[in-house]
Amino acid sequence: MTETILDLLANYGEVILFTVTFLSCLCVPIPSSLMMLAGGSFASTGDLDTTMTVAAAYLGAITGDNLGYLLARAFGDRISGWLDAHPKRAKMRDSAKSYMDRKGPISVFLSCWLVAPLGPYVNLVSGITRYNWLKFALWGAMGEVFWVGIYIGLGYSFSDQITTLGTMLGNASGFMVALLAVVLLGRWLWKVSKADASNSHADMP
Repeated sequence: MTETILDLLANYGEVILFTVTFLSCLCVPIPSSLMMLAGGSFASTGDLDTTMTVAAAYLGAITGDNLGYLLARAFGDRISGWLDAHPKRAKMRDSAKSYMDRKGPISVFLSCWLVAPLGPYVNLVSGITRYNWLKFALWGAMGEVFWVGIYIGLGYSFSDQITTLGTMLGNASGFMVALLAVVLLGRWLWKVSKADASNSHADMP
């Protein structure tokens, strides 16, 4: 895999960086993080222009984010019709909208880099719930600064260890997603237990 990535960068340079970050933000399973590490490594040796490398990865990411949002928003009415056909699905959609109204900025920002595997799905949820596009674009653009900066910066600084770095950062990202899932599950269980306790008290004579 690493040899293929290096060959692609050697042949297509910044174009392939733009393409992979763009596609990764549209839920396409592609090793964009490893590609950025490799891009930073190539920039450190002078094989790629540093400014163009950063710009290509960054523009690909924000373009992918916004296209995902706009597509979800454009087809939101059809999706909403499908959701409204079932009360549980409609309730999930309404809960998602309420959450985005309250914590949309931080959710969009962190999903771009700290919990990057969730980023494409946050883009879609933002579009479906019609979260304010200007806020989405602004917070997404700031988040992608961290994503692109961290990976290309590390690739630039540790150019001879990109495979090890890719594995470590992939594990760290997976850990953060798992931790987030545990926290959300814990909050949900706490709310359920609290509701059950309230119902039990209400049923007491």
